[in-house]
Amino acid sequence: MDQSQSVMHLKGQQGEPAALLRVERLKKVFRSGDTGLTLFENLSFEVKQGEMLALVGESGTGKSTLLHILGALDRPTEGEIYCAQLQLSTLSADQAAEFRNRETGFVWQFHYLLPEFTAAENVSMPLLARGFAWHQVAPEASRWLREVGLEQRGHHRSGELSGGEQQRVALARALITGPRLLLADEPTGDLDAHTAEAVFDLISRLHLEHQLTSIIATHNLSFARRCHRVLRLAQGCVQEVLPQSL
Repeated sequence: MDQSQSVMHLKGQQGEPAALLRVERLKKVFRSGDTGLTLFENLSFEVKQGEMLALVGESGTGKSTLLHILGALDRPTEGEIYCAQLQLSTLSADQAAEFRNRETGFVWQFHYLLPEFTAAENVSMPLLARGFAWHQVAPEASRWLREVGLEQRGHHRSGELSGGEQQRVALARALITGPRLLLADEPTGDLDAHTAEAVFDLISRLHLEHQLTSIIATHNLSFARRCHRVLRLAQGCVQEVLPQSL
């Protein structure tokens, strides 16, 4: 992918951030034999640079699938997604992988850390996947572990970390490449209330300090109310709701 096509910081005519993501008439149908299940259709919305957007809705409404499509992990049945000036449907498999590695950071409900590696090695994986050597990425891994408050835990394997620590490592791994877009799917769903609050506070701080654009799928309406905007996915449609109305 041409670096000139990578995600850019764009400004509107009046100095307001322009849309980093633009979703147009998105539809997703899952096929089973001759029948099809329409998960959602005709979804259209924008996410501006620097926004923290909450995506809410009941289980099974398609929040995770939508995040996968926005991050080029899946393709829609119909519709288009533009990330700045990049049309995701035009990307080859290799270009989509490069887009994910360079421009997006993913955090899931389960941390998906590799148990045989240390926290520092797990954080380094996206850069190691680019072909960098360990000695080149180790200082950056340490810096990101420091960012999430775990610099002294870098030599521990994932099984030696608490649930909250594991999710902090996963967050550092998602951000080590310097992405513009953070996609988080129930990032606090497996955590107790106190730990979930601390992790969400961390996500909010890193979002602001690193000028991220973040989309967070969550069942926690208290967290959703703290986002700039909220989209509710229900019955195959998306509706914007005021955070304070939740």
